[in-house]
Amino acid sequence: MQPPANYFDFFGLPHKLNLNGKDLESRFYALSKQWHPDRFARGSEDQRRISENATATLNDGYRTLRDPVARAEYLLKEHGFEIGEQKSGNVPPELLEEVFELNMALEDVESSRSELEEARRKFTGMREEIDQELQAQFAAYDQGQDKAVLEKLRAILNRRKYISNLVMQASL
Repeated sequence: MQPPANYFDFFGLPHKLNLNGKDLESRFYALSKQWHPDRFARGSEDQRRISENATATLNDGYRTLRDPVARAEYLLKEHGFEIGEQKSGNVPPELLEEVFELNMALEDVESSRSELEEARRKFTGMREEIDQELQAQFAAYDQGQDKAVLEKLRAILNRRKYISNLVMQASL
């Protein structure tokens, strides 16, 4: 029997954004034992193939579901929302100004180490604020599973991805 391809279903979890990390981990270990390829070493070729596919899905699913941002992106994709669209409408104007200043500082790295560090701290702080906003939206979605909340989540995640890229640039 083929295991479900959907990560939430594979782990027997509700399609929600707030998950209990310990519960997820214990399910991961139990499913690892159940689907481990060694258990099917003497089985048919179909059984071995199913076990290998299940193990791959299990590992990918665990990596995705244990990370709140990856979990949110996965749930959004599950509902037909694409992530990563860097539309200027999703980026606040004051952030665009910060990006311009950062790019100017990157051009003259040696004389602007303090500016880069200041920019990195600022963008890191912005990302932390976004993470708090994400947690509030996770709770809102789990409570009513409203598609409008998913729209908000998509915009927040796109902003977060944009800001994370800025943090990386400022850290170079």
